[in-house]
Amino acid sequence: MNRKVIVAGVGMLPFAKPGASESYPMLGARAAKAALDDARVDYQSVNQVYAGYVYGDSCSGQAAVYHVGLTSVPVINVNNNCATGSTALFLARQAVASGAAECVLALGFEQMARGALGVHFQDRPDPSQRLLDTMQQIQGTDVGAPIAAQLFGGAGRMHMQLYGTRADTFARIAVKARRHAQNNPNAIFRQPLTLDEVLASPAVFDPLTRLQCCPPTCGGAAAVLCSEDFARRHGLDARVRIAAQAMSTDGNSSFDEKDMRKLVGYDMTRRAAQQVYEAAGIGPEDVPVAELHDCFTTNELLSYEALGFAPEGGAERFVLDGDNTYGGRVVTNPSGGLLSKGHPLGATGLAQCAELVWQLRGQAGARQVQGARVALQHNLGLGGACVVTLYQRD
Repeated sequence: MNRKVIVAGVGMLPFAKPGASESYPMLGARAAKAALDDARVDYQSVNQVYAGYVYGDSCSGQAAVYHVGLTSVPVINVNNNCATGSTALFLARQAVASGAAECVLALGFEQMARGALGVHFQDRPDPSQRLLDTMQQIQGTDVGAPIAAQLFGGAGRMHMQLYGTRADTFARIAVKARRHAQNNPNAIFRQPLTLDEVLASPAVFDPLTRLQCCPPTCGGAAAVLCSEDFARRHGLDARVRIAAQAMSTDGNSSFDEKDMRKLVGYDMTRRAAQQVYEAAGIGPEDVPVAELHDCFTTNELLSYEALGFAPEGGAERFVLDGDNTYGGRVVTNPSGGLLSKGHPLGATGLAQCAELVWQLRGQAGARQVQGARVALQHNLGLGGACVVTLYQRD
């Protein structure tokens, strides 16, 4: 697993509201073609495809890639909740790093419905039941609020109880997200927000208001990964590589310590990040730009600490000092993040990849983080999975 893995091409479609997008096969196919065009690679050269989506029947990946080409290569369907896109990326990287493939397409897409996420199969156990049972033990259940908001809102409440974090600190993250998204033509919400507007939007689950929750979104994104030898033989852009990557799932602490922060992935994130820093030989202080999983403002704040950008209990100061934006220590979510760019579950991880590759190439336009040569990606799915990826420009 020591072969260098190049990100030769990336692509994503502008995200759209449910009901306003193309069907999922077209979303997936167009994203795949965009990445292949960016890489200047023909689909005939692709050895394997990993296709990620959450809301779709089996073999939806084939339905999408068959619009790109019918080459008989393996197409592996991936479903890992909100970490689906980065899980497809993780598997694609493994295939190249191990020597099993020379050129691999990682693809993510989602055609979502309006409203909060829900359970689709009522006649069988809910795979998140242990998560929900633990939440019930810690804080109870509010039948009037979306489950995801209760989970991440509860984690925010615990941070408030432990460290005195103020509700408006979380809201400032939503303001920052919209400010960044103004410069991203692919973001679904680009209009700026004031702190008062965020706080005055309808309450969802204290401390979260509606404008602190990511919207259901439709979209597609993709990446072409290849070996260094393949890039050299085909004259591809080999400037950006995956320097380190780690994936983690829940451990005992997620359920046994009765800590809402750990229930929603704090320790998964911390473990994966530590593995990545160790493998790459750098620390969080060396990261100038990151795309992290801001499904709710509370989770962005928690992730600052789990990723090592701020000490435990220090995330509020990190926000108030402006260390999470341009001119600060690490620009978080220059794309606008899930809060403003949107969150089509299967595509999110690969859209994060695309943004960071553009940043490292110097192709991010008005949202460019000047001089960035290292970038960190964090993608989290409850149930659970977390993938942390470090990109480096050689």
